[in-house]
Amino acid sequence: MKKLLLALLGTVATASVGFAGTEIYSGKEMKQLAPLPCPAWYADREFNVGIWGTYVFTANEWANDRYIEADHAWGGGIDLKYFFHRYFGVGFEGWAVDARRKFTDAFFDFDNGVFDINTRQESRAVGAALATLTFRYPIPCTRFAPYVFAGGGGIFGGGEKTRLVASEGVIRTEETDSETELMGQFGGGVEFRITPHIGWINDFSWNVVNGSDNNFGMVRSGLNFAF
Repeated sequence: MKKLLLALLGTVATASVGFAGTEIYSGKEMKQLAPLPCPAWYADREFNVGIWGTYVFTANEWANDRYIEADHAWGGGIDLKYFFHRYFGVGFEGWAVDARRKFTDAFFDFDNGVFDINTRQESRAVGAALATLTFRYPIPCTRFAPYVFAGGGGIFGGGEKTRLVASEGVIRTEETDSETELMGQFGGGVEFRITPHIGWINDFSWNVVNGSDNNFGMVRSGLNFAF
């Protein structure tokens, strides 16, 4: 019995030493893969063409506004930008809206006893042309780029006035021609790049025209093409 027990212990000890001295290798070295670079959604230098629809609303009610003379208007526009740096661009913006204007048409003929007062409406195009400066920040490894912008230029097609004209017993109203005024613009928004060359833009701007009764807000949404 003692010989059998000693033989078993010797076998176990030999097997333990044999396994302890054995190492298994896969034959392949583990390599750490470098992360893939982020897609380049925005270029450091690029030319942009934006086409968009716009909604304009005046700061005052239409009766108190002195330029657009309407509560709101719909239209569209285009802007051209060149980003000479990843974050900075200069450009040109032009737009036009269909602004429906209300005014009073009066005619008094005292000699013949004719007195006529009517409220009339007319649709006319109000537009602007501006030079702009844009700062954008493409968020790394995303399709989004928030931006702010400012510009200055001229606005045209609005600012008509109603005045009374009296002659030979007749008093009537008369509409003046539209006026061109200087304007300033500042705002901000965000662009989402669908592809590196096509983006969806949405922004808001506040526009300041000569005098405190002419200011208006503008909301834009459209497509931007990058080259």
